[in-house]
Amino acid sequence: MLESLLDKVRHYPGVVSKVALAPVISSFDQQNPSGFSNGDDTAVLKNSCGYDLFAVEGFLPEFVKNDPWFAGWCGVMVNISDIAAMGGRPRAVVNALWQSSDESAKQIFLGMKAASETYGVPIVGGHTSHKSDATQLAVSILGHANKVLSSFDAKAGDAIIVAMDQRGEFRAPYLNWNATTNAPAERLKGDLELLPLLAEKGYLTGCKDISQAGLLGTLAMFMDCSKTGADIFLNDIPKPKHVKWEDWLCAFPSFGFLMTCPVDRIDEVTALFKRRDIDAACIGHVTERASIDVTYIDPTSTDRRLGIDQDTSHRKQTSVFWDFEKHHFLGFIKSADQKESLCL
Repeated sequence: MLESLLDKVRHYPGVVSKVALAPVISSFDQQNPSGFSNGDDTAVLKNSCGYDLFAVEGFLPEFVKNDPWFAGWCGVMVNISDIAAMGGRPRAVVNALWQSSDESAKQIFLGMKAASETYGVPIVGGHTSHKSDATQLAVSILGHANKVLSSFDAKAGDAIIVAMDQRGEFRAPYLNWNATTNAPAERLKGDLELLPLLAEKGYLTGCKDISQAGLLGTLAMFMDCSKTGADIFLNDIPKPKHVKWEDWLCAFPSFGFLMTCPVDRIDEVTALFKRRDIDAACIGHVTERASIDVTYIDPTSTDRRLGIDQDTSHRKQTSVFWDFEKHHFLGFIKSADQKESLCL
């Protein structure tokens, strides 16, 4: 059952689309002029008082067409998450819109404006093209960090922590877990403030926000950037009881982050999220082995992690989600098929 689940996640379009980024990443320098790696959640540019963070998000035309208001909202929201994942605070956004109808553009702008006001991040400019064949949206953001978090800095032995706000529901027909549009503005802003706070305290070694690739796909991106692997315990991943594992592992959460930290910081990190009623837990650890292995053990087992109870060993399943040495993901870890994509 575990292998079947992981195979479905590997074939999820959000994961496949990330694997397709490898040729794009290899086309550019590995580091920018400020010495930070290209391929992170945002670009990082050093300045005299810290770091400028700069990012852009483009949206699938089908999503924009089917739910233009929410697309506008997400244009602001997901960019803010990228800034937070880098240990920063957002400053302003701009957009680029190619509109096929005045009504769709109106809904997109209403969604963007609602998110801008909710999160307190101003829209300061943009570009609009009229009479396009299809409505297309891209949104860019500027932020600032005093101390940068990155997905290139995880180390073997680090704990892997996930924090996801479960106070929401899927917004059909996609696996977008919406925990924001009906939430109080002050709560949302306070929740996001945890990430720069953790960065400035020095508690984390790395961070990445959970994207359209879902939890395991985002973890694969994270570990690939750091040239490491991971052991993950499925049982320890917080999940709403009514949601299937297949959907939850592929979900794009409105508030979801993967973090790495020294094992002696686990309790402090998870406690900060739990105080704000955000589910957070250690779900595994970083390994030197360049693969992501997932283990499921029946909850009645005496000790799931150490496997002490030999009588329940038959309840333990371990499968490889991704072997970076056999199949490339983003391509930072060189693999046997570096010149071609994983056969999906």
